[in-house]
Amino acid sequence: MLKFLKDEKGQGAAEYMLLIGGALGVVLVFLYVYVSYTNTIKTGLNAEKDINEVRNRPLKWIQP
Repeated sequence: MLKFLKDEKGQGAAEYMLLIGGALGVVLVFLYVYVSYTNTIKTGLNAEKDINEVRNRPLKWIQP
């Protein structure tokens, strides 16, 4: 029984799995916060309307 408790052959792999799992958790939290932030400002962005306004602006002052 003591020989089994002293065996540390698989310990490195388990530590790497915990490290990768922790990093993945941090990335998922970051993505959740980022998506939540971008969804709140999406209502104020009208890219298509703004692009069309910029494209048509020179024509407004050229035409009488």
